[in-house]
Amino acid sequence: MQEGHYLSRTKTSLQETLSWYTGNNRHWNTPPNPQLQAEVREDIQSLKTALGKINHNIFHIAAFGLVSRGKSSVINALLGEKILSSGPLNGVTQWPRSIRWTPPSAKVQIEFIDTPGLDEIAGESRTAMAESVASEADLILFIVAGDITRTEYQALSKLLQSKKPLLLVFNKIDLYPEIDQEAIYQQLKALGLHKAPLVNPSEIVCIAAEPTPISVLVEGIDGKVTEEIETPPPQIEALKLKILQILNREGKILLALNALIRARDAQLNIARKTLEIKRDQAETLIWKYARYKALAVALNPIAIVDVLGGIIADLALIRALASLYGLPITSHRSPQLWRKILINLGSLSLGELLSLGLSKMMVGIGYEGVTDYVSSGLLQAGIATYGTYLIGKAAQEYLELGSTWSPSGTSKMIEEIFSAVSSDTLVYRLKATETKHKIN
Repeated sequence: MQEGHYLSRTKTSLQETLSWYTGNNRHWNTPPNPQLQAEVREDIQSLKTALGKINHNIFHIAAFGLVSRGKSSVINALLGEKILSSGPLNGVTQWPRSIRWTPPSAKVQIEFIDTPGLDEIAGESRTAMAESVASEADLILFIVAGDITRTEYQALSKLLQSKKPLLLVFNKIDLYPEIDQEAIYQQLKALGLHKAPLVNPSEIVCIAAEPTPISVLVEGIDGKVTEEIETPPPQIEALKLKILQILNREGKILLALNALIRARDAQLNIARKTLEIKRDQAETLIWKYARYKALAVALNPIAIVDVLGGIIADLALIRALASLYGLPITSHRSPQLWRKILINLGSLSLGELLSLGLSKMMVGIGYEGVTDYVSSGLLQAGIATYGTYLIGKAAQEYLELGSTWSPSGTSKMIEEIFSAVSSDTLVYRLKATETKHKIN
């Protein structure tokens, strides 16, 4: 896989996306819409942050875990020096902190994010902190030590919902010399009550970031033996090697993918909020086109012109809605929109429109009375009105979900990356979580 190629295309995609949503042609600028501007401010910032990740080429690794599992010690050991405070007391880390590291053989710069213990922050604040940090991360280290608790299992499950690759790091292996990856894997299976395990054995790493000091006997030059306390060096090489392998094999792909996912989610939020705020205006617009179409169909005596004119009116409605929302019309997956339109109208309705139109033609040339002509026209107008309303609703859904599917759009880029990765990568493990974002 050509990492540089996808990273370059991701940068172009994010630049185009940000340009679209911040350009002067956007509907909240001309005319200004203060409510919408306020609602989407954070989403616009998310787009800028996603582009910034690519521009600065920084790979974020976040460390999560419960209190006293050694999160700060793990980062210190990876850095090779004690920069972050650590100790036996609970709650040494009170808020997320970050620190840069440039590994000698990696292709990107790393920024570690140390977080407070997940069990020392109250409910909503804990969730908000975890979601915020996880959204920044390109890789998550979940630190455990000893038997994995139900609380840890639930926290691990929640973090995996962030759709980020994760390594389960078993710290303090010096205190549990008998445990290995398979034993930890079996613990997770038992906690999951026979559900699919949260991580694979290959995603479990055993370390001792800050081994417990041990007592050793030292013989002096005079032959006298004394007892001294010695601190063994950190057993961190397995984790450092694992991280470097990930960075060198798929680091830039993960960087690109996570930036795209963040930008795609921001776009979908913008679309959803736009549709909500513009709901009344859109409803008025749909009914206006429905009335125009109904009037034209009712008065026109030629059946084929009714059908063609109706199609033109429906296309104009879709374009008018896109203009109202300020959302792009993408050609990707457009057959799904037309299939939904045809299903909504139904073959019976199309048949009725055609037959009623033929009936009007016969009336027009003298085969029926004026009353029948008017009745046929009114019925045909009613069907046309209902069909246009359904098309407007289908178009709203398409515009909301389809805004990310341009040829260089974020959803299109995500799909391309997933189609190119091999099944033994961390990126591939994230593939299943993305299917819900496709337009069905």
